[in-house]
Amino acid sequence: MSSIHVYWDESHFWGLLVARALTAWAIPHRLVRGTEIADGVLGGKSGEPPALLIVPGGRARGKADRLGPAGMAAIRDFVDRGGTYLGFCGGAGLALTGRSGLGLSPWTRKGYQNRLHHFLSGHVEVALTAGHPLVPDDLGATAMLPVWWPGRFDPAADGVTTLASYGAPGPDFWVADLHLASLPKGTTADWEHLYGIQLSPDFMRGQPCVAENGFGAGRVILSYAHLETPASPDANRWLLHLLERALDEPLEGGPVPAWDVAARPVSWDDPVLAEARAAMERIIETGTSHFLLFWRNPWLLGWRRGIPGAGINSLYSLVCEAMAARPGDDAVAFWHRHRDRFKVLMELFTGGLSGYLLAERLAMTVFHSDPEAVSQQGLREQRAALFGVPPEPGGLSADLSALLEELFWRLSPGRDG
Repeated sequence: MSSIHVYWDESHFWGLLVARALTAWAIPHRLVRGTEIADGVLGGKSGEPPALLIVPGGRARGKADRLGPAGMAAIRDFVDRGGTYLGFCGGAGLALTGRSGLGLSPWTRKGYQNRLHHFLSGHVEVALTAGHPLVPDDLGATAMLPVWWPGRFDPAADGVTTLASYGAPGPDFWVADLHLASLPKGTTADWEHLYGIQLSPDFMRGQPCVAENGFGAGRVILSYAHLETPASPDANRWLLHLLERALDEPLEGGPVPAWDVAARPVSWDDPVLAEARAAMERIIETGTSHFLLFWRNPWLLGWRRGIPGAGINSLYSLVCEAMAARPGDDAVAFWHRHRDRFKVLMELFTGGLSGYLLAERLAMTVFHSDPEAVSQQGLREQRAALFGVPPEPGGLSADLSALLEELFWRLSPGRDG
């Protein structure tokens, strides 16, 4: 029985990052669903209870919905009895107090008055709380940690210790589709003066990025920094340290290996998955050729604001990772039952998405000469049919993601204990 369970539902792309890190370090783990948690898997129903529950990023409300009241209560009981909860980004938000929250932390989630301030991504220098047992001594006073469109803590309540606070943005830091380091010095200040648009991430300085608190006999560690990010040495060192503390055993491992999604090997050459992979690669090529998408690094797409790049990234990554796995009988049986439906949905999705992306490109081209030439309402309706209406996922993308996430769960090691 694994000592680490990873709550898989509504994790999308971010669950893959956690699974990759644990696999790279050869740390046994098991992906679990909300229904399993509600049914007692954290209480040892099918063996010894785990020492640690990791909740990856993703939509906190969606995670709560999949858990239901019984699953939410089961997580609280698990921590109360002495378990450790480690949540990243959306997984951190799930643990907070408030609507759809577990109430494991007395802190709540703080909103953004400027919506652009939510679209922050890249590495940021953080100040560390030196001497705390959960902070590795070898990191020193500061570390460079990655954040990917983080929420914010509202640290109004007592009983929580801040382990890291935001400082200056790093060289790969973006606000929406603007790479800050590429702008001439003083540009953001000029924009604020001329247009009243505040883009600087200075509002984050001094705010908590990583925090911990006790809950009953257990511990809650919440991080808006994604410590599982590939090839991020400071973040990966900290994650390994947290795993050592939770498992109470020494672990070995360097930085999580770099992740080149497109170069993933093919161990399962299923024709339906192969066509889906090729179709998604054609979509990405269309987007990059028309300046709508670009690769920030080999695992993460960037996109013009308003383009659903995150959903495209997630679907492509799930397909590539499924094909890189060796399926057991359970996964093969599931796929045989569902692949015809998946094939139809994928053909509808990629055909619609190609047309949508090209329509967005045309709208950008003709905007200054004829702003009404391409209906903005029509574009919104196309996007909603494909991806739903933000922030709620939906459309064909949600149906495809659900099938791929179910498939990957069945492909994962340790699912049967």
